Amino acid sequence: MNNHGAPALGSSPATGTSSRERLLTPAFLRLTAADLAWFVAAGVTIHVLPLHVTGPARGGVADAGMAFGAFAVTALVLRPVAGRLGDTWGRRPLLVGGALLGVPLLVVMAHLSALVPIVLVRLAAGAAEAAFFVASFAMLVDLAPRSRRGEALSYNSLGLYLGLALGPPLGEVLVSAGGLVAGWYGAAASCAVAAVLSAGLPETLGPVAPGERAPLVHRAAIAPSLGFLTSVVAIGGFLAFAPLHAVDVGMASTSVVVAVYGAVVVVCRLALARAVDRFQPLALGTFALVVVALGTALCAAWSSPAGLLLGTAVLGVGVALSTPAFFAAVFARVPAAERGSAAGTATACIDLGLAGPLALGLVAESLGIPWAFAATCAVAVAGAAWTARLEQRRRFVAASQDAAS
Repeated sequence: MNNHGAPALGSSPATGTSSRERLLTPAFLRLTAADLAWFVAAGVTIHVLPLHVTGPARGGVADAGMAFGAFAVTALVLRPVAGRLGDTWGRRPLLVGGALLGVPLLVVMAHLSALVPIVLVRLAAGAAEAAFFVASFAMLVDLAPRSRRGEALSYNSLGLYLGLALGPPLGEVLVSAGGLVAGWYGAAASCAVAAVLSAGLPETLGPVAPGERAPLVHRAAIAPSLGFLTSVVAIGGFLAFAPLHAVDVGMASTSVVVAVYGAVVVVCRLALARAVDRFQPLALGTFALVVVALGTALCAAWSSPAGLLLGTAVLGVGVALSTPAFFAAVFARVPAAERGSAAGTATACIDLGLAGPLALGLVAESLGIPWAFAATCAVAVAGAAWTARLEQRRRFVAASQDAAS
């Protein structure tokens, strides 16, 4: 029995057993709903923040970018701290605390009219994001049976995608109805919903030995996280330049590209969720990065609407597989009491990877966007080679252990 009263965890794909423990428990569904509410608030912010900075704050486009990215700085620094606290205090306090911290910060944003205070509040928002996101991943792994962990990650990630898809249109409706203040208050209300849902979750952290402290950076999570990092660089590079490339190749609507990408990821996450756990995570991660590289290569080499859309669809398939594969690899050998630390280490790669467009932008400016896609392809290929090497090492160790036994 585990600490939730569930049967012992199922075996890994390597064992060949067919255990089908229950995944869609009330706690799992409630956590997914809390994630959805959190990311709806993030989506509303994506729409409202640039309007606020360039409107009441009288800033420019660069100021809007600085305000938007400020939270990532704090989030990156504090994710390891959040991971350790999650392994010490528990997952639920960080989920509730992160969501509750987001409420007053969003309300305050509605009444600021100067850039510096806005940036300071966004820096504080990074702390809320670090606490909530890291604790959410750790609790998700706690709740998911080992034999269905990839499936759990696939389903749960839909909260992120749907939240970021629904948030901006909701923000537009709120701003149209009641101005920017209504938009910020709507985001705060969504954060409050996330806090209420989180408060009803069971604590999933088991007993912690006195004096035991999880590491700030989990060494076992670093190697697979580097593979995950290359996938995030590819995602960031694509999202940064695909709309601009759509204009260059003569597409009438630039939003179609991002819509196709999001639709493919969501459909594949649903359709392939159960298939994820049939493969070793690192092997699947390698395959996913190869598919990502193929998608970006098509975008780079075939400069036409058809080429861009086909490359986008192929990329979406790779991305749909990469996240559950790599997070399953990260948590495969991490003790339950250190999952917060591992989540902090792995999710830091999201912040690092999304900074990739800063360097890729230099390539795009000097050589053109297709060359930026080509550079993204090279990053994905390097990630695939690295992950394949990790899988080779894992097989060698497993074979050695079998021979010794």
